[in-house]
Amino acid sequence: MAERVLVVGGGGREHALAWKLAQSPQVQQVLVAPGNAGTASCGKISNSEVSVSNHSILAQFCKDHHVGLVVVGPEVPLAAGIVDDLTAAGVPCFGPSAKAAQLEASKSFSKAFMDRHGIPTARYASFTDPEQACNYIRTADFPALVVKASGLAAGKGVIVARDQDEACRAVMDIMKDRAFGSAGEEVVVEELLEGEEVSCLCFSDGHSVAPMPPAQDHKRLQDGDQGPNTGGMGAYCPTPQVPDQELLQQIRESVLQKTVDGMREEGTPYVGVLYAGLMLTNQGPKVLEFNCRFGDPECQVLLPLLQSDLYEAILNTMSGKLASSAPVWHQDSSAVTVVMASAGYPGSYQKGVQITGLTQLQDLGLQVFHAGTALKEGTVVSSGGRVLTVTAVRSSLETALQAANRGVAAIGFPGAVYRRDIGHRATAHLNQHRCV
Repeated sequence: MAERVLVVGGGGREHALAWKLAQSPQVQQVLVAPGNAGTASCGKISNSEVSVSNHSILAQFCKDHHVGLVVVGPEVPLAAGIVDDLTAAGVPCFGPSAKAAQLEASKSFSKAFMDRHGIPTARYASFTDPEQACNYIRTADFPALVVKASGLAAGKGVIVARDQDEACRAVMDIMKDRAFGSAGEEVVVEELLEGEEVSCLCFSDGHSVAPMPPAQDHKRLQDGDQGPNTGGMGAYCPTPQVPDQELLQQIRESVLQKTVDGMREEGTPYVGVLYAGLMLTNQGPKVLEFNCRFGDPECQVLLPLLQSDLYEAILNTMSGKLASSAPVWHQDSSAVTVVMASAGYPGSYQKGVQITGLTQLQDLGLQVFHAGTALKEGTVVSSGGRVLTVTAVRSSLETALQAANRGVAAIGFPGAVYRRDIGHRATAHLNQHRCV
């Protein structure tokens, strides 16, 4: 019997999850709460107004509406224990427990965990007192420093400092001025790692890991990696900077598997999607951060490359069958997604701006994943900072980049902000190796 699935969240990642789940013949309907204009009414997919913050109400809703599986997109509900509460109520829920989600919810916990289990990462120290943090900064022998809010800050709580004075100002902004709210009650100060950044995700059933193709996100707002940090302005997959199986195997063994083994040994088995943000340094891969879910916008380039049924992959992960039934990925394709954001993002921005050109994308063979969108009298309007992503899947990275940029050019809304150089590091890498 086909299942009804509920996806928790309302961004581009959740639209991508719903889109891929709806492709399964085993899925009858996908509800998205709260969803967006892209998930409002599209084939098997529709939105739900059920409260996802009240887990008791959510559990009862799932029972009343015969929801057989809940898939959680964002990190905040995971850290709040949604998986624990729904599971206890008898509702199957995909994602790590609240204790396991500490890998993302607390950077201080994550760094200490990596220390305990010998997982390669940057040198660091954690502080709850701003003066102590500044004293550490003044005496640190690192050539460059990064200051991070330890808690959840929607991907924006990281400040790369050019010198000690800037690092101390960052500490004060985070801890005293509460630039990131309660996420800044504790900070992590660490050395700045140099190299190529890559996102390596995997499914984990608590014992085995099934890696996904490596992807690369673009955090800065503007071309050339300039401007403020954002939740992500685009991504591509796979990354030619991770060209050989030897490096992928090293990442799998020294980071992903070690993390899952360590969580299980500490009594908090990790079941769900584990995301390792890595820096490929001269000393090998080192962990910048862990996330406890699909990345956004990495999800929008990973799922279009998934050959397997996502619903089946999730069930196999939850039932501990990954070792014998790992998901299969398309090996001969590349995916690129470009984020279109509101004017002013990541600061204050206008809402309710009409979006045009969306119907042209299907003719171009492209997929639009909505994020900050809403329906107003039948018209799609902006409702958030990151408005939507345009995803292209093609036989090569270069053709996917070109197609995604053509798609962005076809969509219009006043003040739209987007990068024109998504994948520039990959292009430079490929050009360099063609010349060798």
